[in-house]
Amino acid sequence: MVEKEQVRPLAPATDDHHDNSSDEVAVLKETTRRRKYIKWCSCLFGIIIVVTMVVVTLIFTIFKVKEPEITMNGVTVDNLGFINGTMPGPGTNMSLTADISVKNPNYSSFRYKNTTTSLYYNGAVIGEARGPSGQSKARRTSRMNVTLDIMVDSLLKDPNLQNDLDTGLLTMSSYTRVGGRIKILAIIKRHVTVKMNCTMKVNIYSRVIEDQKCRRKVKL
Repeated sequence: MVEKEQVRPLAPATDDHHDNSSDEVAVLKETTRRRKYIKWCSCLFGIIIVVTMVVVTLIFTIFKVKEPEITMNGVTVDNLGFINGTMPGPGTNMSLTADISVKNPNYSSFRYKNTTTSLYYNGAVIGEARGPSGQSKARRTSRMNVTLDIMVDSLLKDPNLQNDLDTGLLTMSSYTRVGGRIKILAIIKRHVTVKMNCTMKVNIYSRVIEDQKCRRKVKL
């Protein structure tokens, strides 16, 4: 009796094609994500470079720190103790008022501390004054009046005073110092010191200043 062949069940079909498709989709998503990330980083890096170049260009052109200018606009003789060219007595009140302007050519404000002005006669200090602190706005000019009380006793000690009185002109010199700070774009701070030396001739009869010459020096 011939034995019947045993019928074996077929093996279940594998899902290799489905797994391969899932892997390809995952790889494609990862590749797309990386490309977007690289593209975003490239754009950000390019923007940073452009902004940096613009800021650097502005700093070295428009926002470059320029020298503030101090100008002695004039000097007014308030009290003058010389009468008809005679020597003043000790304790005589004498004063000069200097009209000083501070010009700021920068695109940022210039904040300055107390100004110092000294008056000299033949190299000796005969008067000193301190002006108030203040601020010169961007591309503006601020003005101040500084009153100098002359130390008559120091003036009388000069042996050449009488000769100058005979000519009607007193040759004097002044020294003004203004120190401050310029702040640009909230990141750049520059300390500035402006010094000015002036020579002038005071007419003791008309009480006006003649032949005034000034020279400035700026330290950034």
